Amino acid sequence: MKLSKVLHVISVIAGLVGIAMSAFAFLFWPAEVVWFGLTREVMLLCSITSLLAAIWIQIATIHHMMLEKRGEIV
Repeated sequence: MKLSKVLHVISVIAGLVGIAMSAFAFLFWPAEVVWFGLTREVMLLCSITSLLAAIWIQIATIHHMMLEKRGEIV
């Protein structure tokens, strides 16, 4: 499997994890309640970080695919 496909799969997984975490925090997590050592705000910050990581990995995937198309990376 090409590295660009692996990067794409990782970015999709990171994006889905970020969406699931933010949905769980908004829908099921009561305000000012600590579960497993986390508050709602911490969970939302973690979901934002996961979504940003997914975006950056996708940008890296697009860059890598462009380099593959030019023949600079085999």
